[in-house]
This record gives sequence, C-alpha cells and structure tokens, in this order.
Amino acid sequence: MIRTLALLILVLCGPAVAQDLTLPAGSRLVSERISALDSYDLPIGVFADGTIPVRQVEGRVERFTWRMQIGASTTLQIMAPMREQIEAQGYEILFQCEARACGGFDFRYGTEVVPTPDMYVAINDYRFLSAQRGTDVLSLLVSRNAPDGYVQLIRVSSGLSAPAPTPTARPPEPGSDALISTLVQDGHVVLRDLSFQTGEVALGPGPFPSLTRLAAYLAANPGTRLALVGHTDDTGDLQANIAVSTRRAEAVRTRLIDAHGVAPDRIEAKGVGYLAPMASNATAQGRSLNRRVEAVLLLN
Repeated sequence: MIRTLALLILVLCGPAVAQDLTLPAGSRLVSERISALDSYDLPIGVFADGTIPVRQVEGRVERFTWRMQIGASTTLQIMAPMREQIEAQGYEILFQCEARACGGFDFRYGTEVVPTPDMYVAINDYRFLSAQRGTDVLSLLVSRNAPDGYVQLIRVSSGLSAPAPTPTARPPEPGSDALISTLVQDGHVVLRDLSFQTGEVALGPGPFPSLTRLAAYLAANPGTRLALVGHTDDTGDLQANIAVSTRRAEAVRTRLIDAHGVAPDRIEAKGVGYLAPMASNATAQGRSLNRRVEAVLLLN
C-alpha cells in the first residue's frame, strides 16, 4: 500500500518542465515568474570583501522553483544530474560552489532567491552554479530540508543567441477539449467540476462534464488506463485524510463505472491525503483548491 501511494505521488507530482531538464522523480513546480524584459545579477564568484562578484544581464528573465521528496539524498546528488544536462545542452559552467565555500549566510542573502514558501535555502546546506551559452545565462540553486529538496532556476534569454530550451510535450489530440489536452500533455488533470468540502466524501448527482469526457477518451483509446487520485487540505491528521481522499477517488471511480460504462479494470482509485498540495493550506482559497480529485494517465 505504501509503495503504491509513493508511486502515485511521483507520477502526479512529476516535473512540470520549464526547460529541457529532467528533474528527480517527485518534483513539483511550485512557482513560475516570467518577465519579458528585466535584469538579473548573475553571481560569478564567492562572497568576499563584503560583496559577491556579479554580471548584470538583461533580457527575458524566467524564475522557477521546484520542491521534491529526496529522502536522505545530498544537495550534490540533486545537483549533479541537472549540471550534466545543462552542460550537455551547450552551457559552460562559469562558477559553482557549496554553502560554506560560497560564503554561507552572506552569499545566500546576497544573491537573488525567490521568497519563501516558494523557495527554501538552508544556510549550511545548499549548492549554487551559474552557466552561460552564447549570450544566454542561467543559475541553479539547490537546497534541502529533509525529506524535502528545493530547486531554483533563473534563466535569462537575451534573444541574440539560439533559442533557450523549451518544454517538450505531446501535442493535443485532434478534436480533444482542454481537459483531455491537459491530461495528454501533462499526464494528469484536475477534475475541477467535482467539489468536496472538508471531510465530505459523497459525490453529488451531477452530471459532471469531466467524467463524460474521461469516459469518451478511454473508449477511444483502449491502450490507456486512469488512476483517480484523491487529495485533501491539511485539516486533521494524515491517516484520516488519506482515508477521506481514497473514498472520494473511489466515489468518482464508481460513477464512471456505473453511469458511464467504463470497465472496472480501466480505472483505479487511491488517496494521498494532504501529501501533494497544489496551493498553500494557509488560506481558505488554497485549502479549497487542495480538496480535489485528479485523473492520472497510465499507459499500458
């Protein structure tokens, strides 16, 4: 059971890739800030003599942060495969350092970091690198607060060099609507017309257009299956929330079978409680967004 839940979380929270980087399984895009024209001070050396050496660059500035489950992995274990990919894409590493060598507290607070809670940096446990390809530059900042890992990517494209790497996604299928397009491209989609209040598990009478579309998609694509994954806000303890989220997912599965004729072996239902929020639980709006059921695409 625990292994199945872990697998579903990894599938559901897989990286929303902002460029051609493959992040560790379980990565979740937390924030995305894009400025069409801005400037960025790219660190190119350690903190020394009261300052950090920087190169100011201008252009399209993209700032992304991810959060992931890393267990006991070190920051080097997180950073190394991404560094290899960056170099493989033609970037030259300009500068890299580990927390204490960077300058510890002074470097961390002297360089740009996306504000918490979107990015977390442990003063004594982070790694940084900056790189350049033509006139485009990027920086990568990795930290950890076990069992969570945090990644920040800042990329500046001047527009004078080759285009920066772009997301790789499967194109929408002809004739599919937005819900199915998202399912195919991202591998999962929130069924937004389903609504659950805190602690409630019953599915209303409907009809729910999302379920009609899912059933039609399954009928047209016999080589696919779906996992329905229930989520809650963080009200209450974990085990109770896993039970509630599982019952919600099972209610949706039952509706697809009974009302839409989907074969039982084409869909499964699991719940992960509050382990994979899509918004902050600190606000009523965030908690409402977190109470949801998602469809996850499974290929046979």
